[in-house]
Amino acid sequence: MTTALPAFAAIVVAAGSGSRAGGAKQWRRLGGKPVVRWSVEALLKAGAEDLVVVAAPGSEAEAESALAGLTGWRLAAGGATRADSVLNGLAALGEPDDRPVLIHDAARPLLNVGVIRRTIEALAEADGALPALPVADSLRRATGGVVSGAVDRDSLWRAQTPQAFRYRTIVDAYAVWPSGEIAADEAAVVERAGGTVLIVEGDTRLMKLTYPEDFTMAEALIPRQTRVGQGFDAHRWGPGTSVWLCGVEIPHDQTLIGHSDADAGLHALTDAILGAMGDGDIGDHFPPTDPQWKGASSDLFLSHAVERLAARGGRLVNVDVTLICERPKVKPHRQAMRERLADLLSLPLDAVSVKATTTEAMGFTGRGEGLAAQAIATIELTGS
Repeated sequence: MTTALPAFAAIVVAAGSGSRAGGAKQWRRLGGKPVVRWSVEALLKAGAEDLVVVAAPGSEAEAESALAGLTGWRLAAGGATRADSVLNGLAALGEPDDRPVLIHDAARPLLNVGVIRRTIEALAEADGALPALPVADSLRRATGGVVSGAVDRDSLWRAQTPQAFRYRTIVDAYAVWPSGEIAADEAAVVERAGGTVLIVEGDTRLMKLTYPEDFTMAEALIPRQTRVGQGFDAHRWGPGTSVWLCGVEIPHDQTLIGHSDADAGLHALTDAILGAMGDGDIGDHFPPTDPQWKGASSDLFLSHAVERLAARGGRLVNVDVTLICERPKVKPHRQAMRERLADLLSLPLDAVSVKATTTEAMGFTGRGEGLAAQAIATIELTGS
C-alpha cells in the first residue's frame, strides 16, 4: 500500500516570457489543456495543502482562465528574475519553518506523483532534493567548431524540477545569496549556503518546453486512453418540405418532427461523443422541456459535445453515422454530409463516415413512419 505524503506546499513558477518557444508557453495548450494546468493538477492531486502560482504582472486573466475550475491555489506576482519570482512565491506561502516546499517550473508539465514523492522523502536526510537524469550522450569541448577534448560524464546530471526544501532552509539560503548574482536554480542557492542537496530519480517525460519543437515531442509523451461511444436517435415523419440530416437540408415531401430541428444524425452523433466521455446524453444537456431549444439547430448540440471533450483534454479520432430509412435517398447527399460533419468536428474528411441503409420495409422505418440514426465516435482522452 502506498503511504500518504506528508503535508507540503508548492510554488509553480509561470512568470517567464517563453520567447524561445514562441512566447507565453505556460498558457499554450498541450494535450488539450494549458501547459501550467498540468503541473498544478499534478501537485494538487498529490496533496499540496497550499499552492502558489507565480505569474507575470498583467497575466492574471490568463492564469485564471488556464486554471478555471481548480481550487486550492492562489496567485502571486512574478519578479524581474526567476529568483525574484521564487521569493515572491515563498513570501505568499509564509509556511511553518519545517514544512516541505516544492518549487517547480511550469515549463515542465508532465509531472507525476512518483517524482513528487521522491523529492519530499529525500528531505528526511538532506537539506534539499532535486530530480535528475544521468547524461547519456558523450560530451565534447570544441573551439570554433573544432573538437578539443572529451568531457567525463560520469558525475554529470540533467537537473529537473520540482526541487524540494524545508521552507526555512530555502528562505535562509536566499538571504545570504550574493546580491546581483544569478543562481542556476534553488539547489545552487542552498548549496552555496552550505546545505546538502540530494539527487533523486527524475523522469524522461519531465522535459522542459524550451523550443517550439518541444511541444511536438511532449504531445507524443502524453498518456492517452482510447474510448468508443455510441448513439441512437429516431424521429417520426410529419408534414413538411425538407429534412435536416447530418447538418444538411434535403428537399423532401415530409420533415422529421422534434423539439429542435430533429436532425437524427447529429443527435445520435452528439450522444456518441457524450457517451464516450461518460458525460450523460443529449437530453441531460438540452432538455426537450426547455423552450429555448425549440427549433434550435442541432449544430449547437454537437458543438457543445465537442467543446466539453476539448475541456477534458480529449480529441475526436473518427466518427461513423448510419441513417436508417426508406427515403429520402441519402447517397446523393452523403458527400455533403461528410463535408459538413468534418467542418463541424474539425476532422479530416477520411475520419468521417456517413452511410445509409433500409430495413427492407420492416419496422417503423420500413413502413415510412419515421427515420432512425445510429453513430459511433472514437475519442482519445489524456490520462496519467
